[in-house]
Amino acid sequence: MKDIPNLFGSMVFHDAVMQARLPKDIYKALKKTIADGKRLQLDVANVVANAMKDWALEKGATHFTHWFQPMTGITAEKHDSFISPIGNGKIIMEFSGSELVRGEPDASSFPSGGLRATFEARGYTAWDPTSYAFIKDGTLCIPTAFCSYSGEALDKKTPLLRSMEAIDRQALRILRLFGNDKAKSVSTTVGPEQEYFLIDKEVFLKRPDLVYCGRTLFGARPSKGQEMEDHYFGAIKSRVSAFMKNLEEELWKLGILAKTKHNEVAPAQHELAPVFSTTNIAVDHNQLTMEVMKRVANEHGLACLLHEKPFAGINGSGKHNNWSMTTDTGANLLEPGETPSENAQFLLFLVAVIKAVDDYQDLLRVSIANAGNDHRLGANEAPPAIVSIFLGDELTEILSAIDDNREYQGKEKIQMEIGASVLPHFPKDTTDRNRTSPFAFTGNKFEFRMVGSTFSISGPNFTLNTVVAEVLSQFADQLEKSKNFVSDLSALIKKTIKDHKRIIFNGNGYDNAWVEEAERRGLLNLKTTPDALPAFIAKKNIAVFEKHHVLSPNEVESRYEIFLDNYSKTINIEAMTMIDMVNKEIFPSVISYQNELAVLIKRKKDLGEEFLTSPEEGLLVKISKLMVCLEKRLTELSEQTVQVKGISDSLELAKAYREKVFMAMNELRLTVDELEMLVSKKHWTIPSYGEILYSVN
Repeated sequence: MKDIPNLFGSMVFHDAVMQARLPKDIYKALKKTIADGKRLQLDVANVVANAMKDWALEKGATHFTHWFQPMTGITAEKHDSFISPIGNGKIIMEFSGSELVRGEPDASSFPSGGLRATFEARGYTAWDPTSYAFIKDGTLCIPTAFCSYSGEALDKKTPLLRSMEAIDRQALRILRLFGNDKAKSVSTTVGPEQEYFLIDKEVFLKRPDLVYCGRTLFGARPSKGQEMEDHYFGAIKSRVSAFMKNLEEELWKLGILAKTKHNEVAPAQHELAPVFSTTNIAVDHNQLTMEVMKRVANEHGLACLLHEKPFAGINGSGKHNNWSMTTDTGANLLEPGETPSENAQFLLFLVAVIKAVDDYQDLLRVSIANAGNDHRLGANEAPPAIVSIFLGDELTEILSAIDDNREYQGKEKIQMEIGASVLPHFPKDTTDRNRTSPFAFTGNKFEFRMVGSTFSISGPNFTLNTVVAEVLSQFADQLEKSKNFVSDLSALIKKTIKDHKRIIFNGNGYDNAWVEEAERRGLLNLKTTPDALPAFIAKKNIAVFEKHHVLSPNEVESRYEIFLDNYSKTINIEAMTMIDMVNKEIFPSVISYQNELAVLIKRKKDLGEEFLTSPEEGLLVKISKLMVCLEKRLTELSEQTVQVKGISDSLELAKAYREKVFMAMNELRLTVDELEMLVSKKHWTIPSYGEILYSVN
């Protein structure tokens, strides 16, 4: 059995390592730099870099890299060795402070949304000292921000760090109003639950759609899917268990607090959940988690699918983003306490989040918008595209009492009677959980359930941080001028509830009646990514990012262009893959089976048997008609993919891909899936849903 406490963080240059390896004055200077958010002095950086290099060499590292998160949605690395020539064919191992704090990757080949021209290649990476360096595959990885030559953010980390500073500033203003002078900072914390599928690698490689697109573009429903609900929390198969054990060990080495693992609802679907950590650390760790998942799966002869909807008609995968606010003294600002109705500070922070979600529901929808998530939202396992908040019965009743100007009577703790005396009694929670809610309060945090499984959680979190910071700023502006704080605080809480209670919904988000009710309330229903993205560049949304120095107008516009471009490219890749698969796999498979049927029919005819009403001929006729339909729908898809390329406007192009290309893809799929149900398995070369979902023993 491995020594887990010593294994944990063994590949991380964390605080204990720094304290042990750095001179006391340098360690204190580094910690002060991090705490004050100031630039690291070069003399300090040189000492830190040398200690980091020595530690990395002892761990077997030979190279270093600035590990950053460009707008591709994945991480990027450029590796440099520690070697430096000293003449006579000799070298020494060096790593300077300047190499630690700044790198210079080529910025022109990463998405910039027009911020940078192709010939403007220079970009910079800057060390984020709040996120520990770590060793991966023999390389010292230094978490960094990534910006252009002129200083614009080209990555996921920079706006997140800015948003954390924004909410820190505004939350502290509120705490000071309540007389809290002890807290020196407020940070947001996140625990992102990661859902994923595991399938056999050989089966994966036989599906070009999975290889190129991450999801199946064709596939008839299997005889058994998730109907029996026997996979959820079921016994973990030995091969999957071995993967999970290996995955946890690799994550623990990197200091990632992987805590919970279990089977999810769909066959071959699983989940990993970490312990909460500060948001920028959680973002880094989740990016690493997705990367390590794929690598470890490959080592076990498996493929890890992170797409939001790999299989039609089967539960997709999300990334439940559990978000809260915590002071440096350890107080959770979303902790209701024993008597939440009397906890004015909690109520103020609670209604701030409610107002933020209502005022900026469009931005939150944008933050989780992509082509993959469009398949998932509103399906059986995911919340709808309409943003709403679930508070539960007790908190909703408390807010209703405040709104109605009546006293809240409170709820008595009820002991759960399970019905067997041998079982322990325990207090019943005052509220249930709502798995259909996009944004649910779950005790002392909010669970943003709309986030897709492939996402960097940076976007949803810097958006959430920014809009909550804005509302806290509005509250602080008002209350700091107050002559009667208690009275004005009470009035503010009451007015906020009255103005924003429309966003609170505790019912079934899957019910069609909710769609009609949400429309009556004036809530947005932005069903697709092209529907949602224009909200990103709405004046009020650009203004809130600019006010809190999270994104400049140019940075907002650039991200808007990148999101639209990614959407169009995703649909185009899927369409081209579909066309290729039909031409190279589907047509040959069906024709081969048709030939076999035709030979059989001719043989029976030659033998003088009755063949006009034979089942073989009926089957052949049916398949032949479907082949005519297949040809027609393939031609339609091919023509649509050509036609849309003439559209120059990014939004109109994305809409055309959704309304024309995507719809043509759906029509083509219907025909292919019907053919799969008729063609002999001997001839159908593409692994079926059943073969994929049950490929891992």
